[in-house]
Amino acid sequence: MTTESLVSVRRSVLIGAGAGLLAIGAGAGYVAFAAAHGPARPMTVGSTVPAMSAPAADQAPATAAAIVVPMSPEARTRAGIVLARVTSGGTGTALLRAPGVIAPNAYKRVVVTPVVGGRVVRVFPELGARVVRGQTIAQIYSPELAEARAGYVSARAALGAHDRELGRTTKLVEIGSASREELERVEAEHTGRRAALESASARLRLLGLSNGAIEQLGAGHGAGATLDVPAPLTGVVTERPANVGLNVDASTPLATIVDLSSVWVVADVYERDFSRIRVGTAATITTPAYPGLALVGRVSYIDPQVSPETRTAKARIEVPNPRQDLRLGMLAEASFAGPAGSRAAVQIPRSAVQQVADRSVVYGVSPANDREFLERSVQLGEVTGNTVSVLSGLEPGATVVADGSFHVRAERERLGLGAPVPVPAPAVTAAPAAASAAPEQTARIMVTKDGFIPAQLTLKGGTLAKLTFVRTTNETCATEVALPSLKIKRPLPLNQPVVIEFTPATGHDIEFACGMAMFKGAIVVE
Repeated sequence: MTTESLVSVRRSVLIGAGAGLLAIGAGAGYVAFAAAHGPARPMTVGSTVPAMSAPAADQAPATAAAIVVPMSPEARTRAGIVLARVTSGGTGTALLRAPGVIAPNAYKRVVVTPVVGGRVVRVFPELGARVVRGQTIAQIYSPELAEARAGYVSARAALGAHDRELGRTTKLVEIGSASREELERVEAEHTGRRAALESASARLRLLGLSNGAIEQLGAGHGAGATLDVPAPLTGVVTERPANVGLNVDASTPLATIVDLSSVWVVADVYERDFSRIRVGTAATITTPAYPGLALVGRVSYIDPQVSPETRTAKARIEVPNPRQDLRLGMLAEASFAGPAGSRAAVQIPRSAVQQVADRSVVYGVSPANDREFLERSVQLGEVTGNTVSVLSGLEPGATVVADGSFHVRAERERLGLGAPVPVPAPAVTAAPAAASAAPEQTARIMVTKDGFIPAQLTLKGGTLAKLTFVRTTNETCATEVALPSLKIKRPLPLNQPVVIEFTPATGHDIEFACGMAMFKGAIVVE
């Protein structure tokens, strides 16, 4: 073997030995890492992992996916993270909630304009004042009106004079002192005079004068130039652009009057929820301004156009406003009841729920790594005090972030993680029962210091109904509930559900009230 060959062999041996040492070092490092951190798993930040579940062994595995939000122990301490365990909450009702705004009833909103041009000389109601139909809103000085009145007075006087001339000519024809041709000429002129008077009278009526006011015009009454503009309906003055001295024409707005006895709630409904509402769907309206006030109405119109920016359509609900508590432009929330039936629900603190885009989400600690939170989309049900029921997305026994969930969401947004994975709505299916079991319908009614919420229900006749009443406060006289037509009366202990069962008869509406009959509600039986 030559010297060059020997050097080449030795170089190959050295390279192989170095590669072996590197492999042994990498293997030892991997073993150390696995021992410290547990078994490796193929996951990157923002990837999906199995749904959060309770530590209990008998926990049923969830099927939806979640977003992983990493957070160090120091960051958790600064955020004040507090965990809470999901508890079982009996049954819940699938509610669809949509934000809305109070708007005037467009059929009861009128912009008052003059029917003749001129100058405003007086304006009577102040902005916000209540007016009744026929009340004078403003007075307009109008030369056009003065001309029209003078024309009517002149035409009326000319017709009177021609009436007398026609009478004289008729008598002359009878005694042979005038010809028949002369009488026909006078009769034709008389017809023209009468038509001129009717035209002048119609013009005055077009300018807003009543028949009585027109009849009073004539010799000795003068031909004034001031026009009174009346209110066309009873309501509240919401706009008053007119002031004294303003020159106006027939299209100039003087005031806007709105009848606020009923208003519209215009709610934004996402297109994924279109199948859950239709014209006639019952809705309960609540507002931040009056937390204890709940008004019941029905959807009267759904906009056929969808906003390309928000992917929502406008749904209109008309609700009564007898005390005019609802003011135009107020924020409101419309709650639409889901399909008949009940479904299992769990309870979590309201502080655990966060909004990401158009979804409600909660955060729980990953069972595989306590430095990671799992984001889950959930479907919410009824809100009771500081708790909210969850219809899907969580199981009893799971652990969620109760306090500090906002900081977890902020960290998620800072990292720019993907959109939450939607949780499909659970199918409404009947609970397993014998084939002979009869269907039933349920509803939950909260008794607050302001009355029953909701105050109106719709039930199907001939089907067993179970109404659950819960008194939530001592600041109410409703310590009992009664259904007089069914001769039912039950005490209402504080925070204890009271179930009343009965089968409503079709076409016979039922009234329920507190023991003192100060708060009342109604059940519409279809």
